[in-house]
Amino acid sequence: MTAPGFSLKVEAVDGQARVGQLTTAHGVVDTPAFMPVGTAATVKAMTVDSVASTGAQMILGNTYHLMLRPGAQRIESLGGLRNFMRWDGPILTDSGGYQVMSLSKLRKITEEGVTFQSHLDGSKHMLTPERAIDIQNKLGSTVTMILDECTPFPATEKEAADSMHLSMRWAERCKGAFKERTGHALFGIVQGGIYADLRAESARSLIDIGFDGYALGGLAVGEGQGLMFEIAGVTTPHLPADKPRYLMGVGKPLDIIGAVQRGIDMFDCVLPTRSGRTGQAFTRYGTVNLRNARHADDHRPLDESVPCGASRAYSRAYLNHLIKSNEILGMMLLTWHNVAFYQQLMVGLRDAIRAGSLDNFAAAFQADWSRGDIEPL
Repeated sequence: MTAPGFSLKVEAVDGQARVGQLTTAHGVVDTPAFMPVGTAATVKAMTVDSVASTGAQMILGNTYHLMLRPGAQRIESLGGLRNFMRWDGPILTDSGGYQVMSLSKLRKITEEGVTFQSHLDGSKHMLTPERAIDIQNKLGSTVTMILDECTPFPATEKEAADSMHLSMRWAERCKGAFKERTGHALFGIVQGGIYADLRAESARSLIDIGFDGYALGGLAVGEGQGLMFEIAGVTTPHLPADKPRYLMGVGKPLDIIGAVQRGIDMFDCVLPTRSGRTGQAFTRYGTVNLRNARHADDHRPLDESVPCGASRAYSRAYLNHLIKSNEILGMMLLTWHNVAFYQQLMVGLRDAIRAGSLDNFAAAFQADWSRGDIEPL
């Protein structure tokens, strides 16, 4: 049963792809949707106004980082995460399982939870399913994610099965700890590595427990695009058609398009913001390294097809100068452009699904992307 006030209305389908609207306590989100990552209560190098100006309707925060600094109780006392960072829309919070795996020191996983040392100061912490949910409750998350073990790649089938079964037991404990509120939701996370039968078993277990949405975890961790698409394609048919499907930590534009074709509704990734801070921009003709000397006298904008001031109003020559000079404004403008580019991609995907022309859109995008960023034809 879906939480009251939280729902996905599918408006049109094209193959496995869906376009719709996700209704939450804090606003409506058009799907397929890309959520900019605001890990530590900020989308890096952007104000919330500039994030909203790109068309982004929902952003992501992270339990691991926020529990360490500034602390969930402090954020709760300041009115919750949305008030703390002045973001009006919905916020999804990742439970921290991936960050415990990738960032923390000396982690130890038991049935109870995971003990780890902070990457900031070495302090010792324990994150249990109940505590992960409690922290997200304190943050006031619109969408709360269960705590799971992010199965590493590669893993044997037995290792993947043991990890998945632990995550399913944790999922049941998370459901018991979640505080139901109108328009708020709890998502389960499908695990099972690259093994289709384990993914199917995990999906059945989560559906039996009952969640408001379902994520695919443990992908984009080194398995490659082909395997990621294969696992997404065999997993989504096992998930309820009336619930949102979220592919965590993905990804590059071509990854997103392929995943949408396989029935995914929601995405997040640090790539557009991280790339912006390192001088890389996304355009319809692939990525552009603004540090490259060839841009020093280029009067062209980054990408006039993107409805964003950073994409249209500044020359590549100026952006090259800012990046080469290590000016903060360069990082801000490229990040703004990249997030806007991703939002424009999602608009194109939604329009194509409505028109029944998603495969044509994907082929045209692939052709432009493969051409690469060259001088005008």
